[in-house]
Amino acid sequence: MYAIEFDSIVFKEGAAFVAYCPELDVSSCGTDLEQARRNLKTAVHLFIEESEKMGTLSDILEESGFVCTATGAWQPPKIVATELMKLAA
Repeated sequence: MYAIEFDSIVFKEGAAFVAYCPELDVSSCGTDLEQARRNLKTAVHLFIEESEKMGTLSDILEESGFVCTATGAWQPPKIVATELMKLAA
């Protein structure tokens, strides 16, 4: 299994909390913030595990902007800002 860091964005959708990893386009949800976070970790773990089994993980990570460090850890591209924007009609 690869050592990997990833960003998590959590938002509320109705009664559910949705946790999203933008770099990998993986998401999960839960009934509260902590459950959504745990479920996202599980979803990313399964995504990484299956991609590794298929032999496509390095390609996926590189295409997503990840960089492999000298220690073999994959670091994500850094999110520099998140903001709520609006288009005027």
